[in-house]
Amino acid sequence: MPPDLAVIQDLYQTVIKFLVSYSFQLLGGLVIVVAGFIVARWAGNALLVFQARRNVDVTLRQFISSTVRLLVIGLFVVVALAKIGISITPLIAAIGGLAVGASFAIQGPVSNYGAGLIIILTRMFKVGDTISVQGCSGVIDEITLATTRMRAEDGEVIVIPNKHIVGEIHRNSEHLHIVEGEVGIAYSSDPIVAIAVVREALATIDGVVSVPRPLVGIECFRDTVVVIGYRYWAPTRGLFGTKHTVNGEIYTRLTAAGLCLHPSREIMLLQGAGGKLD
Repeated sequence: MPPDLAVIQDLYQTVIKFLVSYSFQLLGGLVIVVAGFIVARWAGNALLVFQARRNVDVTLRQFISSTVRLLVIGLFVVVALAKIGISITPLIAAIGGLAVGASFAIQGPVSNYGAGLIIILTRMFKVGDTISVQGCSGVIDEITLATTRMRAEDGEVIVIPNKHIVGEIHRNSEHLHIVEGEVGIAYSSDPIVAIAVVREALATIDGVVSVPRPLVGIECFRDTVVVIGYRYWAPTRGLFGTKHTVNGEIYTRLTAAGLCLHPSREIMLLQGAGGKLD
């Protein structure tokens, strides 16, 4: 018999003996693992429904459900290994050694996961909030252990590693965004009338929320104009459209009320004695 064929035959006999000796253990282990996935999926879905009824934050409930799924699957895998006859003590020691070595190579991802865990547990912000951090602003779409994804007003998707969020100053206006503006009127115009007109304009725009209440008043005095400042809150989604609508409505109403928005500057030359200009 050729040597290659003999090696194949020996391997075949070894596999047959192994299957005959351990087939029931392998089958039992496979059944346990499959059952583990089924139970983990059921437990995760049940937790999601339970937390939704309790009004738990969507990010937190997804994190808890995913953690429970992993724990259940891990428990069933350990039972399956014991069923097959594999000792898990050396396996745990090997995993520990690999974890120590790998920790130096994956410091970046690990720091992201740690920061993500802090964000989720402390609820620094949640899905639907409007935040500004690292020079980026947008509505939070998704929070994972590694990254936070937000969507800007123009629809651009921004993904920020969580380690660049924790420890940094960030502004959270929840689902609203504050808008500040100002308009100048001539000193000959009545600022009280201008304030009333701006308030009426803000009250007619659907995108401007009534709570918190919009603020309107005299902001400051400049050389040629009295500056009327206004501040209002609007949903982040569609913010620029609301801002443009507000500005147009304010301009239309102020001009319709006869208020001067573009005062002219008059230069007076005084003529002294002898017809000479001073």
